[in-house]
Amino acid sequence: MKPSDDMTYYLAAFVDELTQSGMTDVVISPGSRSTPIALLMAEHPKLEVTVLIDERSASFYALGLAKTTGKPVALLCTSGTAAANYYPAIVEAYQARVPLLILTADRPHELRDIGAPQAIDQIKMYGSYVKWFVEMSLPADERPMIQYTRTMAARAIGTSVSAPRGPVHLNFPLREPLLPNLQAEDLWTKYGEANGSIVDVQVGSFSISEDQTAFFSQLFSKKNKGIIVCGEMPVGSEFPERVTELAEALQYPIFADPLSGLRTGSHAKEMICEGYDAFLREDAVKEAIEPEVIIRFGAMPVSKFLMQYIARATSADHIVIDGDGGWRDPTMQASYMVHCKEDIFCEKILTLISPRKEPSWVKKIVSINERTKNILSSPHENENMFEGNVITELQALLPKGSAIFVGNSMPIRDADTFFLKNDKDIKVLANRGANGIDGVVSTALAASNAYDRLVLVIGDLSFYHDMNGLLAAKLLKLDVTIVLINNNGGGIFSFLPQSKIDSHFETLFGTPMNMDFEHAARLYDANYSLVGSWDSFRSELSKSLSNKGLHIIEVPTNREENEHEHRKLWNSVSQEIKLSLSREI
Repeated sequence: MKPSDDMTYYLAAFVDELTQSGMTDVVISPGSRSTPIALLMAEHPKLEVTVLIDERSASFYALGLAKTTGKPVALLCTSGTAAANYYPAIVEAYQARVPLLILTADRPHELRDIGAPQAIDQIKMYGSYVKWFVEMSLPADERPMIQYTRTMAARAIGTSVSAPRGPVHLNFPLREPLLPNLQAEDLWTKYGEANGSIVDVQVGSFSISEDQTAFFSQLFSKKNKGIIVCGEMPVGSEFPERVTELAEALQYPIFADPLSGLRTGSHAKEMICEGYDAFLREDAVKEAIEPEVIIRFGAMPVSKFLMQYIARATSADHIVIDGDGGWRDPTMQASYMVHCKEDIFCEKILTLISPRKEPSWVKKIVSINERTKNILSSPHENENMFEGNVITELQALLPKGSAIFVGNSMPIRDADTFFLKNDKDIKVLANRGANGIDGVVSTALAASNAYDRLVLVIGDLSFYHDMNGLLAAKLLKLDVTIVLINNNGGGIFSFLPQSKIDSHFETLFGTPMNMDFEHAARLYDANYSLVGSWDSFRSELSKSLSNKGLHIIEVPTNREENEHEHRKLWNSVSQEIKLSLSREI
Protein backbone atom coordinates (compact mmCIF):
# COMPACT_ATOMS: atom_id res chain seq x y z
CA MET A 1 0.00 0.00 0.00
CA LYS A 2 1.30 3.47 -0.92
CA PRO A 3 1.65 6.09 1.85
CA SER A 4 -1.08 8.20 0.23
CA ASP A 5 -3.67 5.41 0.10
CA ASP A 6 -5.26 6.40 3.42
CA MET A 7 -6.00 9.82 2.00
CA THR A 8 -6.91 8.50 -1.46
CA TYR A 9 -9.59 6.00 -0.43
CA TYR A 10 -11.02 8.26 2.28
CA LEU A 11 -11.44 11.28 -0.02
CA ALA A 12 -12.46 9.17 -3.03
CA ALA A 13 -15.29 7.71 -0.96
CA PHE A 14 -16.41 11.21 0.04
CA VAL A 15 -16.36 12.45 -3.57
CA ASP A 16 -18.15 9.37 -4.86
CA GLU A 17 -20.86 9.68 -2.21
CA LEU A 18 -21.53 13.25 -3.36
CA THR A 19 -22.43 11.87 -6.77
CA GLN A 20 -24.46 9.02 -5.27
CA SER A 21 -26.44 11.70 -3.42
CA GLY A 22 -27.21 13.54 -6.65
CA MET A 23 -24.50 16.16 -6.95
CA THR A 24 -23.31 16.92 -10.49
CA ASP A 25 -21.56 20.32 -10.33
CA VAL A 26 -18.39 21.42 -8.56
CA VAL A 27 -16.64 24.78 -8.70
CA ILE A 28 -12.96 24.69 -7.73
CA SER A 29 -10.64 27.53 -6.76
CA PRO A 30 -7.06 26.37 -7.44
CA GLY A 31 -4.73 25.82 -4.49
CA SER A 32 -2.21 23.43 -2.98
CA ARG A 33 -3.77 22.04 0.21
CA SER A 34 -6.95 21.12 -1.64
CA THR A 35 -4.96 19.17 -4.29
CA PRO A 36 -6.21 15.65 -3.44
CA ILE A 37 -9.88 16.61 -3.38
CA ALA A 38 -9.56 18.64 -6.58
CA LEU A 39 -7.81 15.82 -8.46
CA LEU A 40 -10.36 13.23 -7.34
CA MET A 41 -13.25 15.49 -8.32
CA ALA A 42 -11.71 16.05 -11.74
CA GLU A 43 -11.21 12.29 -12.08
CA HIS A 44 -14.77 11.30 -11.17
CA PRO A 45 -16.82 10.55 -14.31
CA LYS A 46 -20.09 11.90 -12.88
CA LEU A 47 -18.88 15.35 -11.85
CA GLU A 48 -18.85 18.49 -14.00
CA VAL A 49 -15.90 20.55 -12.75
CA THR A 50 -15.54 24.30 -13.30
CA VAL A 51 -12.27 25.97 -12.31
CA LEU A 52 -12.28 29.70 -11.56
CA ILE A 53 -9.22 31.42 -10.18
CA ASP A 54 -10.75 34.21 -8.11
CA GLU A 55 -12.42 32.74 -5.01
CA ARG A 56 -15.08 35.43 -4.68
CA SER A 57 -16.06 35.06 -8.31
CA ALA A 58 -15.99 31.26 -8.04
CA SER A 59 -18.31 31.28 -5.03
CA PHE A 60 -20.87 33.52 -6.71
CA TYR A 61 -20.65 31.39 -9.85
CA ALA A 62 -21.48 28.33 -7.75
CA LEU A 63 -24.35 30.31 -6.24
CA GLY A 64 -25.72 31.03 -9.72
CA LEU A 65 -25.57 27.35 -10.69
CA ALA A 66 -27.38 26.27 -7.53
CA LYS A 67 -29.94 29.08 -7.82
CA THR A 68 -31.03 28.06 -11.31
CA THR A 69 -30.81 24.27 -10.99
CA GLY A 70 -32.20 24.01 -7.47
CA LYS A 71 -29.50 21.39 -6.76
CA PRO A 72 -26.59 21.74 -4.32
CA VAL A 73 -23.26 22.74 -5.86
CA ALA A 74 -19.90 22.03 -4.22
CA LEU A 75 -17.32 24.76 -3.79
CA LEU A 76 -13.71 23.80 -3.05
CA CYS A 77 -10.70 25.90 -2.03
CA THR A 78 -7.36 25.66 -0.28
CA SER A 79 -6.60 26.81 3.26
CA GLY A 80 -6.14 30.36 4.52
CA THR A 81 -7.73 33.54 3.21
CA ALA A 82 -8.96 31.71 0.10
CA ALA A 83 -11.81 30.43 2.26
CA ALA A 84 -12.52 33.93 3.60
CA ASN A 85 -13.21 35.15 0.07
CA TYR A 86 -16.19 32.79 -0.10
CA TYR A 87 -17.94 34.62 2.74
CA PRO A 88 -20.10 37.14 0.76
CA ALA A 89 -21.56 34.41 -1.47
CA ILE A 90 -22.21 32.20 1.56
CA VAL A 91 -24.12 35.04 3.22
CA GLU A 92 -26.18 35.48 0.04
CA ALA A 93 -26.83 31.72 -0.18
CA TYR A 94 -27.96 31.59 3.43
CA GLN A 95 -30.26 34.60 3.12
CA ALA A 96 -31.66 33.47 -0.25
CA ARG A 97 -31.95 29.77 0.74
CA VAL A 98 -29.64 28.44 -1.96
CA PRO A 99 -27.99 25.02 -1.32
CA LEU A 100 -24.18 25.16 -1.40
CA LEU A 101 -21.61 22.68 -0.11
CA ILE A 102 -18.46 24.57 0.95
CA LEU A 103 -15.38 22.32 1.18
CA THR A 104 -12.30 23.99 2.65
CA ALA A 105 -8.94 22.25 2.84
CA ASP A 106 -6.99 22.99 6.02
CA ARG A 107 -3.63 22.45 7.67
CA PRO A 108 -3.61 19.42 10.01
CA HIS A 109 -4.08 20.08 13.70
CA GLU A 110 -0.36 20.08 14.55
CA LEU A 111 0.24 23.04 12.18
CA ARG A 112 -2.45 25.28 13.62
CA ASP A 113 -1.83 28.28 15.84
CA ILE A 114 1.98 28.00 15.65
CA GLY A 115 2.68 30.46 12.82
CA ALA A 116 2.60 27.93 9.98
CA PRO A 117 2.07 29.57 6.56
CA GLN A 118 -1.43 29.80 5.13
CA ALA A 119 -2.94 28.53 8.36
CA ILE A 120 -5.84 30.47 9.85
CA ASP A 121 -8.66 29.46 12.18
CA GLN A 122 -11.20 27.87 9.81
CA ILE A 123 -13.34 26.23 12.49
CA LYS A 124 -16.89 27.59 12.13
CA MET A 125 -15.42 30.53 10.25
CA TYR A 126 -18.76 31.31 8.54
CA GLY A 127 -20.57 31.48 11.86
CA SER A 128 -24.36 31.38 11.70
CA TYR A 129 -24.40 31.78 7.90
CA VAL A 130 -24.12 28.04 7.33
CA LYS A 131 -26.74 25.53 8.38
CA TRP A 132 -24.19 23.00 9.56
CA PHE A 133 -20.44 22.79 10.09
CA VAL A 134 -18.28 19.71 10.54
CA GLU A 135 -14.55 19.37 11.07
CA MET A 136 -13.75 16.22 9.13
CA SER A 137 -11.46 13.61 10.65
CA LEU A 138 -7.97 13.00 9.35
CA PRO A 139 -8.08 10.50 6.45
CA ALA A 140 -7.81 6.77 7.11
CA ASP A 141 -8.36 3.72 4.91
CA GLU A 142 -10.47 1.65 7.30
CA ARG A 143 -14.03 0.44 6.78
CA PRO A 144 -15.45 2.52 9.70
CA MET A 145 -13.71 5.66 8.39
CA ILE A 146 -14.95 5.07 4.84
CA GLN A 147 -18.43 4.63 6.31
CA TYR A 148 -17.93 7.90 8.20
CA THR A 149 -16.78 9.98 5.24
CA ARG A 150 -19.58 8.69 3.00
CA THR A 151 -22.13 9.43 5.71
CA MET A 152 -20.81 12.98 6.09
CA ALA A 153 -21.14 13.55 2.33
CA ALA A 154 -24.73 12.29 2.23
CA ARG A 155 -25.65 14.18 5.38
CA ALA A 156 -24.14 17.43 4.06
CA ILE A 157 -26.17 17.28 0.86
CA GLY A 158 -29.31 16.28 2.73
CA THR A 159 -28.86 19.18 5.14
CA SER A 160 -28.31 21.70 2.35
CA VAL A 161 -31.60 20.79 0.63
CA SER A 162 -33.74 20.33 3.72
CA ALA A 163 -35.92 23.22 4.84
CA PRO A 164 -34.82 25.91 4.93
CA ARG A 165 -32.35 25.24 2.14
CA GLY A 166 -28.89 26.77 2.42
CA PRO A 167 -25.11 26.32 2.65
CA VAL A 168 -23.18 23.82 4.75
CA HIS A 169 -19.44 23.82 5.49
CA LEU A 170 -17.04 20.89 5.78
CA ASN A 171 -13.41 21.54 6.76
CA PHE A 172 -10.79 18.94 5.74
CA PRO A 173 -7.46 18.82 7.64
CA LEU A 174 -4.94 17.20 5.30
CA ARG A 175 -1.34 16.10 5.83
CA GLU A 176 1.31 15.84 3.16
CA PRO A 177 1.91 14.12 0.79
CA LEU A 178 -1.05 15.64 -1.03
CA LEU A 179 -1.04 13.65 -4.28
CA PRO A 180 -3.71 10.92 -4.34
CA ASN A 181 -3.14 7.59 -6.06
CA LEU A 182 -5.52 7.89 -9.01
CA GLN A 183 -4.53 4.39 -10.17
CA ALA A 184 -5.56 2.79 -6.88
CA GLU A 185 -7.53 -0.43 -7.31
CA ASP A 186 -11.31 -0.02 -6.79
CA LEU A 187 -10.80 3.73 -6.37
CA TRP A 188 -14.53 4.51 -6.06
CA THR A 189 -15.83 1.12 -4.95
CA LYS A 190 -13.56 -0.15 -2.17
CA TYR A 191 -15.63 -1.83 0.56
CA GLY A 192 -18.51 -2.01 -1.94
CA GLU A 193 -20.29 1.23 -0.98
CA ALA A 194 -20.65 2.68 -4.48
CA ASN A 195 -23.68 0.69 -5.68
CA GLY A 196 -25.97 3.34 -4.21
CA SER A 197 -25.99 6.06 -1.60
CA ILE A 198 -24.81 4.79 1.77
CA VAL A 199 -27.70 6.64 3.39
CA ASP A 200 -30.58 7.95 1.32
CA VAL A 201 -31.62 11.27 2.86
CA GLN A 202 -35.31 11.79 2.13
CA VAL A 203 -36.50 15.41 2.22
CA GLY A 204 -40.26 15.87 2.38
CA SER A 205 -42.53 18.90 1.91
CA PHE A 206 -44.46 20.82 4.54
CA SER A 207 -48.23 20.55 4.29
CA ILE A 208 -51.37 21.45 6.27
CA SER A 209 -53.99 19.20 7.84
CA GLU A 210 -57.66 18.92 6.89
CA ASP A 211 -58.61 21.00 9.95
CA GLN A 212 -56.14 23.73 8.99
CA THR A 213 -57.42 23.70 5.42
CA ALA A 214 -60.99 24.11 6.67
CA PHE A 215 -59.97 26.92 9.02
CA PHE A 216 -58.29 29.03 6.34
CA SER A 217 -60.99 28.30 3.78
CA GLN A 218 -63.63 29.61 6.18
CA LEU A 219 -61.47 32.64 7.00
CA PHE A 220 -61.09 33.57 3.34
CA SER A 221 -64.77 32.97 2.64
CA LYS A 222 -65.68 35.62 5.21
CA LYS A 223 -63.29 38.24 3.80
CA ASN A 224 -64.15 39.92 0.50
CA LYS A 225 -61.32 42.46 0.45
CA GLY A 226 -58.16 40.43 0.11
CA ILE A 227 -54.72 40.82 -1.46
CA ILE A 228 -52.24 38.10 -2.42
CA VAL A 229 -48.61 39.22 -2.33
CA CYS A 230 -46.00 37.10 -4.13
CA GLY A 231 -42.27 37.66 -3.71
CA GLU A 232 -39.33 35.72 -5.13
CA MET A 233 -40.06 32.02 -5.55
CA PRO A 234 -37.79 29.07 -6.42
CA VAL A 235 -37.22 28.44 -10.11
CA GLY A 236 -39.22 25.67 -11.77
CA SER A 237 -42.23 25.23 -9.47
CA GLU A 238 -45.91 24.90 -10.45
CA PHE A 239 -46.77 27.74 -8.14
CA PRO A 240 -47.82 30.28 -10.84
CA GLU A 241 -50.69 28.08 -12.04
CA ARG A 242 -51.89 27.23 -8.53
CA VAL A 243 -51.79 30.74 -7.05
CA THR A 244 -53.56 32.33 -10.01
CA GLU A 245 -56.31 29.71 -9.69
CA LEU A 246 -56.63 30.58 -6.01
CA ALA A 247 -56.74 34.31 -6.78
CA GLU A 248 -59.48 33.80 -9.35
CA ALA A 249 -61.58 31.73 -6.95
CA LEU A 250 -61.18 34.16 -4.05
CA GLN A 251 -61.26 37.26 -6.28
CA TYR A 252 -58.13 38.54 -4.54
CA PRO A 253 -55.77 40.48 -6.84
CA ILE A 254 -52.11 39.43 -6.81
CA PHE A 255 -49.36 41.99 -6.25
CA ALA A 256 -46.61 40.09 -8.07
CA ASP A 257 -42.94 40.95 -7.57
CA PRO A 258 -40.82 40.67 -10.76
CA LEU A 259 -38.89 37.77 -9.16
CA SER A 260 -42.08 35.82 -8.41
CA GLY A 261 -42.27 34.32 -11.91
CA LEU A 262 -45.89 35.46 -12.19
CA ARG A 263 -45.61 38.43 -14.54
CA THR A 264 -44.80 36.32 -17.60
CA GLY A 265 -45.68 32.83 -18.76
CA SER A 266 -48.67 30.85 -19.96
CA HIS A 267 -50.70 30.99 -16.74
CA ALA A 268 -53.73 33.30 -16.35
CA LYS A 269 -52.86 36.91 -15.50
CA GLU A 270 -56.19 38.69 -15.11
CA MET A 271 -55.72 38.98 -11.34
CA ILE A 272 -52.05 40.01 -11.48
CA CYS A 273 -51.17 43.63 -10.68
CA GLU A 274 -47.63 44.87 -11.27
CA GLY A 275 -47.94 48.68 -10.97
CA TYR A 276 -48.25 48.73 -7.18
CA ASP A 277 -44.83 50.32 -6.51
CA ALA A 278 -46.01 53.39 -8.41
CA PHE A 279 -49.62 53.67 -7.25
CA LEU A 280 -48.96 52.80 -3.59
CA ARG A 281 -46.84 55.93 -3.24
CA GLU A 282 -50.11 57.85 -2.93
CA ASP A 283 -51.72 57.74 0.55
CA ALA A 284 -55.19 58.19 -0.94
CA VAL A 285 -54.75 54.90 -2.82
CA LYS A 286 -53.62 53.03 0.29
CA GLU A 287 -56.72 54.26 2.11
CA ALA A 288 -59.03 53.38 -0.79
CA ILE A 289 -57.82 49.78 -1.04
CA GLU A 290 -57.26 48.90 2.61
CA PRO A 291 -57.47 45.08 2.79
CA GLU A 292 -59.20 42.79 5.26
CA VAL A 293 -56.79 39.95 4.61
CA ILE A 294 -53.30 39.65 3.08
CA ILE A 295 -51.95 36.27 1.93
CA ARG A 296 -48.23 36.36 1.32
CA PHE A 297 -46.04 33.84 -0.51
CA GLY A 298 -42.28 33.88 -1.05
CA ALA A 299 -39.58 36.34 -0.04
CA MET A 300 -40.44 39.92 0.86
CA PRO A 301 -40.98 41.90 -2.36
CA VAL A 302 -38.56 44.54 -3.60
CA SER A 303 -40.97 47.48 -3.29
CA LYS A 304 -40.61 49.61 -0.16
CA PHE A 305 -44.06 51.08 -0.77
CA LEU A 306 -45.66 47.65 -0.92
CA MET A 307 -43.98 46.79 2.39
CA GLN A 308 -45.34 50.01 3.90
CA TYR A 309 -48.81 49.13 2.58
CA ILE A 310 -48.58 45.71 4.26
CA ALA A 311 -47.28 47.21 7.51
CA ARG A 312 -50.09 49.77 7.80
CA ALA A 313 -52.82 47.13 7.40
CA THR A 314 -52.87 46.49 11.15
CA SER A 315 -56.52 45.41 11.25
CA ALA A 316 -56.14 42.82 8.49
CA ASP A 317 -55.45 39.13 8.91
CA HIS A 318 -51.91 38.45 7.61
CA ILE A 319 -51.21 34.89 6.49
CA VAL A 320 -47.59 34.13 5.56
CA ILE A 321 -47.08 30.82 3.75
CA ASP A 322 -43.49 29.60 3.82
CA GLY A 323 -42.82 26.23 2.23
CA ASP A 324 -39.24 26.25 3.51
CA GLY A 325 -40.16 26.49 7.18
CA GLY A 326 -38.58 29.90 7.73
CA TRP A 327 -39.79 33.21 9.13
CA ARG A 328 -40.21 35.96 6.55
CA ASP A 329 -42.07 38.77 8.26
CA PRO A 330 -40.05 42.02 8.41
CA THR A 331 -43.27 44.03 8.91
CA MET A 332 -44.04 42.05 12.11
CA GLN A 333 -47.68 41.86 11.03
CA ALA A 334 -48.13 38.10 10.59
CA SER A 335 -51.33 36.75 12.14
CA TYR A 336 -50.59 33.19 10.94
CA MET A 337 -47.22 31.72 9.97
CA VAL A 338 -48.00 28.66 7.85
CA HIS A 339 -45.24 26.19 7.06
CA CYS A 340 -46.65 24.54 3.95
CA LYS A 341 -45.38 24.18 0.40
CA GLU A 342 -46.92 27.09 -1.45
CA ASP A 343 -48.58 25.20 -4.30
CA ILE A 344 -49.91 22.57 -1.88
CA PHE A 345 -51.50 25.31 0.22
CA CYS A 346 -53.27 26.71 -2.85
CA GLU A 347 -54.44 23.27 -3.99
CA LYS A 348 -55.87 22.39 -0.58
CA ILE A 349 -57.74 25.68 -0.16
CA LEU A 350 -59.20 25.36 -3.67
CA THR A 351 -60.86 22.08 -2.71
CA LEU A 352 -63.04 23.77 -0.08
CA ILE A 353 -63.91 27.25 -1.35
CA SER A 354 -66.66 28.29 -3.74
CA PRO A 355 -65.69 30.73 -6.50
CA ARG A 356 -66.87 34.30 -5.92
CA LYS A 357 -68.38 36.72 -8.40
CA GLU A 358 -66.17 39.68 -9.30
CA PRO A 359 -66.63 42.27 -6.53
CA SER A 360 -66.16 46.03 -6.91
CA TRP A 361 -63.03 45.62 -4.78
CA VAL A 362 -61.23 43.76 -7.56
CA LYS A 363 -62.50 46.08 -10.28
CA LYS A 364 -61.14 49.11 -8.42
CA ILE A 365 -57.64 47.67 -7.95
CA VAL A 366 -57.44 46.31 -11.49
CA SER A 367 -58.56 49.69 -12.84
CA ILE A 368 -55.90 51.51 -10.76
CA ASN A 369 -53.28 49.07 -12.01
CA GLU A 370 -54.26 49.52 -15.68
CA ARG A 371 -54.18 53.32 -15.40
CA THR A 372 -50.77 53.09 -13.81
CA LYS A 373 -49.44 50.77 -16.53
CA ASN A 374 -50.65 53.15 -19.26
CA ILE A 375 -48.52 55.92 -17.78
CA LEU A 376 -45.47 53.74 -17.10
CA SER A 377 -45.50 52.28 -20.61
CA SER A 378 -45.83 55.65 -22.37
CA PRO A 379 -42.80 56.88 -24.36
CA HIS A 380 -40.18 58.72 -22.32
CA GLU A 381 -38.63 61.34 -24.56
CA ASN A 382 -35.77 63.26 -22.99
CA GLU A 383 -32.33 64.47 -23.96
CA ASN A 384 -30.50 61.68 -22.15
CA MET A 385 -31.36 57.99 -22.15
CA PHE A 386 -33.81 57.03 -19.39
CA GLU A 387 -32.72 53.99 -17.38
CA GLY A 388 -36.23 52.61 -16.98
CA ASN A 389 -36.45 52.18 -20.76
CA VAL A 390 -33.78 49.47 -20.63
CA ILE A 391 -36.24 47.05 -18.99
CA THR A 392 -39.05 48.03 -21.38
CA GLU A 393 -36.84 47.49 -24.43
CA LEU A 394 -35.50 44.17 -23.19
CA GLN A 395 -38.94 42.80 -22.52
CA ALA A 396 -39.97 43.70 -26.06
CA LEU A 397 -36.85 42.37 -27.78
CA LEU A 398 -35.94 39.20 -25.86
CA PRO A 399 -37.31 35.90 -27.18
CA LYS A 400 -39.38 33.42 -25.19
CA GLY A 401 -37.26 31.33 -22.86
CA SER A 402 -34.80 34.12 -22.11
CA ALA A 403 -33.84 35.52 -18.74
CA ILE A 404 -32.98 38.95 -17.40
CA PHE A 405 -30.63 39.04 -14.45
CA VAL A 406 -30.90 42.42 -12.73
CA GLY A 407 -28.33 43.98 -10.45
CA ASN A 408 -29.29 45.50 -7.14
CA SER A 409 -29.84 49.21 -6.43
CA MET A 410 -31.60 50.78 -9.45
CA PRO A 411 -31.86 47.87 -11.99
CA ILE A 412 -34.01 45.68 -9.69
CA ARG A 413 -36.23 48.65 -8.86
CA ASP A 414 -36.66 49.52 -12.52
CA ALA A 415 -37.57 45.88 -13.18
CA ASP A 416 -40.18 46.18 -10.44
CA THR A 417 -41.65 49.27 -12.12
CA PHE A 418 -41.26 48.63 -15.84
CA PHE A 419 -41.30 44.84 -16.31
CA LEU A 420 -44.98 44.39 -17.15
CA LYS A 421 -47.01 41.21 -17.43
CA ASN A 422 -47.25 39.31 -20.73
CA ASP A 423 -47.28 35.74 -22.06
CA LYS A 424 -43.69 35.70 -23.30
CA ASP A 425 -42.18 33.68 -20.43
CA ILE A 426 -39.07 35.72 -19.65
CA LYS A 427 -37.56 34.91 -16.26
CA VAL A 428 -36.30 37.71 -14.00
CA LEU A 429 -33.47 36.80 -11.60
CA ALA A 430 -31.48 38.67 -8.97
CA ASN A 431 -29.41 38.23 -5.81
CA ARG A 432 -31.92 39.48 -3.23
CA GLY A 433 -30.86 37.46 -0.20
CA ALA A 434 -28.54 40.12 1.20
CA ASN A 435 -29.22 42.64 -1.61
CA GLY A 436 -25.50 43.24 -2.14
CA ILE A 437 -23.82 44.55 -5.28
CA ASP A 438 -20.86 42.15 -5.08
CA GLY A 439 -20.67 39.01 -7.19
CA VAL A 440 -23.56 39.89 -9.50
CA VAL A 441 -21.59 39.36 -12.72
CA SER A 442 -20.40 35.90 -11.64
CA THR A 443 -23.86 34.80 -10.50
CA ALA A 444 -25.45 35.95 -13.74
CA LEU A 445 -22.83 34.20 -15.88
CA ALA A 446 -23.53 30.91 -14.09
CA ALA A 447 -27.29 31.42 -14.45
CA SER A 448 -26.84 31.83 -18.22
CA ASN A 449 -26.25 28.06 -18.47
CA ALA A 450 -29.93 27.47 -17.70
CA TYR A 451 -31.49 29.70 -20.39
CA ASP A 452 -31.52 30.07 -24.16
CA ARG A 453 -30.23 33.59 -23.68
CA LEU A 454 -29.53 35.70 -20.61
CA VAL A 455 -29.07 39.47 -20.38
CA LEU A 456 -27.50 40.99 -17.29
CA VAL A 457 -28.62 44.55 -16.49
CA ILE A 458 -26.13 46.11 -14.10
CA GLY A 459 -24.95 49.51 -12.90
CA ASP A 460 -21.39 50.73 -13.23
CA LEU A 461 -20.49 50.39 -9.52
CA SER A 462 -21.81 46.83 -9.31
CA PHE A 463 -20.07 45.94 -12.57
CA TYR A 464 -16.78 47.31 -11.23
CA HIS A 465 -17.18 45.25 -8.03
CA ASP A 466 -17.13 42.00 -10.01
CA MET A 467 -15.16 42.66 -13.19
CA ASN A 468 -13.01 39.62 -12.28
CA GLY A 469 -16.11 37.57 -12.90
CA LEU A 470 -15.88 38.28 -16.63
CA LEU A 471 -13.08 35.71 -16.84
CA ALA A 472 -15.69 32.96 -16.50
CA ALA A 473 -17.36 34.08 -19.73
CA LYS A 474 -14.02 34.01 -21.53
CA LEU A 475 -12.81 30.65 -20.19
CA LEU A 476 -16.15 28.84 -20.38
CA LYS A 477 -17.22 30.42 -23.69
CA LEU A 478 -20.55 31.64 -22.34
CA ASP A 479 -23.07 33.46 -24.53
CA VAL A 480 -24.18 36.42 -22.44
CA THR A 481 -25.16 40.03 -23.04
CA ILE A 482 -24.36 42.60 -20.36
CA VAL A 483 -26.25 45.89 -20.47
CA LEU A 484 -24.02 48.21 -18.47
CA ILE A 485 -25.95 51.26 -17.25
CA ASN A 486 -23.27 53.85 -16.58
CA ASN A 487 -24.48 56.87 -14.64
CA ASN A 488 -20.95 57.40 -13.32
CA GLY A 489 -21.64 56.57 -9.70
CA GLY A 490 -24.24 55.38 -7.25
CA GLY A 491 -27.48 56.32 -8.97
CA ILE A 492 -29.78 55.07 -6.22
CA PHE A 493 -28.37 57.59 -3.73
CA SER A 494 -29.92 60.39 -5.80
CA PHE A 495 -33.32 59.16 -4.56
CA LEU A 496 -32.31 59.19 -0.88
CA PRO A 497 -32.33 62.10 1.63
CA GLN A 498 -28.54 62.44 1.62
CA SER A 499 -28.71 63.68 -1.97
CA LYS A 500 -29.70 67.07 -0.55
CA ILE A 501 -26.35 67.46 1.24
CA ASP A 502 -24.56 69.10 -1.68
CA SER A 503 -21.25 69.67 0.12
CA HIS A 504 -20.41 65.97 0.57
CA PHE A 505 -22.83 64.03 -1.63
CA GLU A 506 -20.57 63.35 -4.61
CA THR A 507 -17.58 62.35 -2.48
CA LEU A 508 -19.42 60.02 -0.09
CA PHE A 509 -22.35 58.72 -2.16
CA GLY A 510 -22.19 59.75 -5.80
CA THR A 511 -18.64 58.34 -6.07
CA PRO A 512 -18.02 58.99 -9.78
CA MET A 513 -15.31 56.69 -11.19
CA ASN A 514 -14.88 58.18 -14.69
CA MET A 515 -13.89 54.78 -16.08
CA ASP A 516 -13.64 53.67 -19.68
CA PHE A 517 -15.14 50.17 -19.56
CA GLU A 518 -14.16 49.43 -23.16
CA HIS A 519 -10.73 48.46 -21.81
CA ALA A 520 -12.30 45.86 -19.52
CA ALA A 521 -14.19 44.43 -22.48
CA ARG A 522 -10.96 44.07 -24.45
CA LEU A 523 -9.22 42.40 -21.50
CA TYR A 524 -11.82 39.63 -21.48
CA ASP A 525 -12.32 39.35 -25.27
CA ALA A 526 -15.84 40.76 -25.08
CA ASN A 527 -17.65 42.50 -27.92
CA TYR A 528 -18.23 46.10 -26.82
CA SER A 529 -20.51 48.89 -27.96
CA LEU A 530 -21.39 52.31 -26.54
CA VAL A 531 -24.92 53.38 -27.46
CA GLY A 532 -26.38 56.87 -27.45
CA SER A 533 -29.90 56.24 -28.75
CA TRP A 534 -32.60 53.62 -28.42
CA ASP A 535 -32.33 52.78 -32.11
CA SER A 536 -28.66 52.04 -31.54
CA PHE A 537 -29.49 50.03 -28.41
CA ARG A 538 -32.01 47.87 -30.26
CA SER A 539 -29.55 47.24 -33.07
CA GLU A 540 -26.68 46.26 -30.76
CA LEU A 541 -28.91 44.08 -28.59
CA SER A 542 -30.28 42.23 -31.61
CA LYS A 543 -26.74 41.61 -32.86
CA SER A 544 -25.64 40.31 -29.46
CA LEU A 545 -28.56 37.90 -29.27
CA SER A 546 -27.80 36.41 -32.68
CA ASN A 547 -24.06 35.97 -32.03
CA LYS A 548 -22.07 33.88 -29.62
CA GLY A 549 -19.77 35.10 -26.89
CA LEU A 550 -19.77 37.88 -24.33
CA HIS A 551 -21.29 41.21 -25.37
CA ILE A 552 -21.15 44.40 -23.32
CA ILE A 553 -23.53 47.20 -24.31
CA GLU A 554 -22.79 50.36 -22.36
CA VAL A 555 -25.70 52.78 -21.87
CA PRO A 556 -24.54 56.19 -20.57
CA THR A 557 -27.15 57.95 -18.45
CA ASN A 558 -27.43 61.06 -16.31
CA ARG A 559 -28.13 60.57 -12.61
CA GLU A 560 -29.97 63.84 -12.04
CA GLU A 561 -32.13 63.52 -15.12
CA ASN A 562 -32.87 59.88 -14.35
CA GLU A 563 -34.14 60.83 -10.89
CA HIS A 564 -36.21 63.66 -12.38
CA GLU A 565 -37.82 61.36 -14.96
CA HIS A 566 -38.69 58.75 -12.34
CA ARG A 567 -40.28 61.32 -10.06
CA LYS A 568 -42.22 62.84 -12.95
CA LEU A 569 -43.69 59.43 -13.77
CA TRP A 570 -44.58 58.72 -10.15
CA ASN A 571 -46.24 62.13 -9.86
CA SER A 572 -48.21 61.50 -13.04
CA VAL A 573 -49.45 58.21 -11.63
CA SER A 574 -50.44 59.86 -8.33
CA GLN A 575 -52.34 62.64 -10.08
CA GLU A 576 -54.15 60.24 -12.40
CA ILE A 577 -55.15 57.84 -9.63
CA LYS A 578 -56.28 60.61 -7.26
CA LEU A 579 -58.41 62.05 -10.07
CA SER A 580 -60.00 58.67 -10.80
CA LEU A 581 -60.71 58.07 -7.10
CA SER A 582 -62.32 61.51 -6.74
CA ARG A 583 -64.73 60.65 -9.56
CA GLU A 584 -65.92 57.64 -7.59
CA ILE A 585 -66.87 59.73 -4.56
